[in-house]
Amino acid sequence: MNYCTQQKYKIAFLFTCILPGLLDITANKASADRPPNILWFVVDDMSANLSCYGENCISTPNLDRLAEQGTRFTRAYATSPVCSTFRSSLITGMYQTSTGTHHHRSGRSVNPRIDLPEGVQPLPAIFREHGYYTCNGSGLQHLDYRTQPMTDRSRNRLGKTDYNFEWDPEIYDSNDWSGRNKNQPFFMQVQLHGGKLRGASEAQYNAFSKYVRENLGEVTNPKDVHLPPYYPNDPILRKDWSTYLDSVRVTDHHVGLVLDRLRREHLLENTLILFFTDHGISHARGKQFLYDEGTHIPFIASGPNIAKSEIRTDLVEHIDFAALSLRAAGITPPSWMQGVDIFSTDYKPKAAVYGARDRCGEAADRIRSVRTEDYLYIKNFYPNRPLLMPSSYKDSKLILQRLRELHQSNELDKLSKAILFAPTRPSEELYRYKEDRWQVNNLANDKSHKGILDRHRVLLSEWIIETKDQGSESREIYITETEDQIQSTRSAATKAIYQKNMKTYLRWMDEGK
Repeated sequence: MNYCTQQKYKIAFLFTCILPGLLDITANKASADRPPNILWFVVDDMSANLSCYGENCISTPNLDRLAEQGTRFTRAYATSPVCSTFRSSLITGMYQTSTGTHHHRSGRSVNPRIDLPEGVQPLPAIFREHGYYTCNGSGLQHLDYRTQPMTDRSRNRLGKTDYNFEWDPEIYDSNDWSGRNKNQPFFMQVQLHGGKLRGASEAQYNAFSKYVRENLGEVTNPKDVHLPPYYPNDPILRKDWSTYLDSVRVTDHHVGLVLDRLRREHLLENTLILFFTDHGISHARGKQFLYDEGTHIPFIASGPNIAKSEIRTDLVEHIDFAALSLRAAGITPPSWMQGVDIFSTDYKPKAAVYGARDRCGEAADRIRSVRTEDYLYIKNFYPNRPLLMPSSYKDSKLILQRLRELHQSNELDKLSKAILFAPTRPSEELYRYKEDRWQVNNLANDKSHKGILDRHRVLLSEWIIETKDQGSESREIYITETEDQIQSTRSAATKAIYQKNMKTYLRWMDEGK
């Protein structure tokens, strides 16, 4: 081999073997020098019914792959199981009971107005102060939050916010990261309709099933679903649940499209992705309640510095997502933030996590919970009110109407009657939830658990005091807030039901019930 040929081989070796490595090092250093993008998938009304969480009726390949590429949490919980209160605490990293944003859809009128405590800022405002481009939308430029084609009306609309406090729309730059400056990091919330896609009536079920067939192939067979034991084996409830599972499949599909876009735009490797839902399935004992069906949520994290193929079983709260996102961006979480960075090297797993349910629409209630390694303790502050109390929102759903029909005709079994239709609730509930998946065996009156019950009482009482839980609304505020909500209700029939229910709750308040 002559000298020229040797030099050609050396140059070829440099380009094929050494130079790509040097370029990778340079690229990685450039990426390391740039703050990561932060992208949240925030999904409505969906429990952990993903195949990576053990759901075997459907397949969720995109979310399964995201979990393989990152860390999946098996015990993540919402501190509130309804949209607006969840989102108010999510975006501040604080318990909704501490900021006074714990009543669903409150503070929407001029009086009473709800302002955040002095110094507290919504997370996007903090990101903007540190040079981030903040956006809130569908994560796609051709499909909206329902995975439907964009329209002139939806194209420039922000994604769901639903905050129960006064906030400046300027905290969001846009509904999509495409408008940012070159190399500017972004904080993106991808808002998806999730379990709401299925609707609440037979006509809506059928319309959604048609969409699923056209876009994903066959629908889920109602015969294959596994209902919680307190729901009757009824065709309407099975159809609702199978249609709900199809909404999970559509959500998975949408997530896959967003991940594909990130990959095409060479953004995926430098983007921290968090996938979670705002609470569990919207059902009789799910959404709005503090059992697993209402508060247990899927949570998957993937991206820079996140361990791959890891499963974490420690207790976490959704208010932690703000703090960990700031830390990932190199921003120190403010001292008022109650959530913590659960990925910090000095993080110590929580001994307990907490939950609260308060007024939802006209349905006035107050429930608090504390969850430890093995037990869930629930305190009902209005035990003389039934679980399925009057609610224009819940009672408009076909599944609730069907449950009431079956109860009226005495077709429910003993467990369904006891769990769903008892005229009152126990003031305290204690469940060994790892062994009692659906929380049906209340141990609060079991003498062998008295010490455990006492310990959880203390934990909850201390949390209420330490976090300055603002408790129930006054009668006057209840009237103001509910009357304000009536003004936004278009249906005359719904208004009539809402007002009738209001009178019931006001009477209960007067009676001390």
